[in-house]
Amino acid sequence: MILEPLWAPFFEFAFMRRALFGGAALAASAAPLGVFLILRRMSMMGDAIAHGILPGVAIGFMLAGFSLPAMTAGGLLAGLGMAGLATWITGRTGLREDASLAALYPISLAGGVLLLGLAGRRLDLMHILFGSALAVDEHTLQAMLLVATVSLVLLAAIFRLLMFGSLDPLFLRGVSRFGPMAYGLFLGLVVINLVVGFQAIGALMVIGLMMLPAAAARFWSLNLPRILCLASAIAAVSVWLGLLFSYYAGLATGPCIVLVAGGFYLLSVVFGRVHGLLSRSYPLYSILRT
Repeated sequence: MILEPLWAPFFEFAFMRRALFGGAALAASAAPLGVFLILRRMSMMGDAIAHGILPGVAIGFMLAGFSLPAMTAGGLLAGLGMAGLATWITGRTGLREDASLAALYPISLAGGVLLLGLAGRRLDLMHILFGSALAVDEHTLQAMLLVATVSLVLLAAIFRLLMFGSLDPLFLRGVSRFGPMAYGLFLGLVVINLVVGFQAIGALMVIGLMMLPAAAARFWSLNLPRILCLASAIAAVSVWLGLLFSYYAGLATGPCIVLVAGGFYLLSVVFGRVHGLLSRSYPLYSILRT
């Protein structure tokens, strides 16, 4: 059959099925978080945290070897530390948060790469930095499914607070005292999704799965729940096609997934009915797409 290459590797190899199921679960939870990062103008925060987990992952490996719990715990602490330090510097100095992150980002990246280099003789750096479908074993898959489930449940619980905080922070501050708690929980969800995704997508690539589908979805709708669902769908399809690309081309998993997601983003920039290039240049196109 002509379409058989689109699913044959997943029927034939268990590691491909694990990577697909885990990646799709991660896509369902990470992409909606990316939407809120964009709405809150915090895209730089996600990028900084993604690179900030590198030192923690390296230290976890150096202390406990190739142990997923140790590397995950190290990455989680490092990511939360990055976010907390940036917030503390902003609050104590008045420096804008994006400036704080821009300063901490290269420090963390350089430190993480050096630490990974020290462990490089015992560690496949390509798999850590750029991901590998082979890295998704049963324990990793279970962790990805658990994180995705918990993230979606908690995101649903704080959805209204995040929505009001993104659109009108002053209004939220006046009607609810739980805004800061929701924000802290949201940052925690961002960190844990980035950390658990580094196994399959790679520490340097996982942010692409969070942000690119979210950015692409905004070109197709103005309805927030619809944008969230569309972002998850684009991310899941990107995982599927990216894994196939990686399998047939023999390339690193993470860059292949991110390139597919980037392709969806570029197509959305051109053909999206909300502020897409065609809809802005030819209003009739937008009407026909409605």
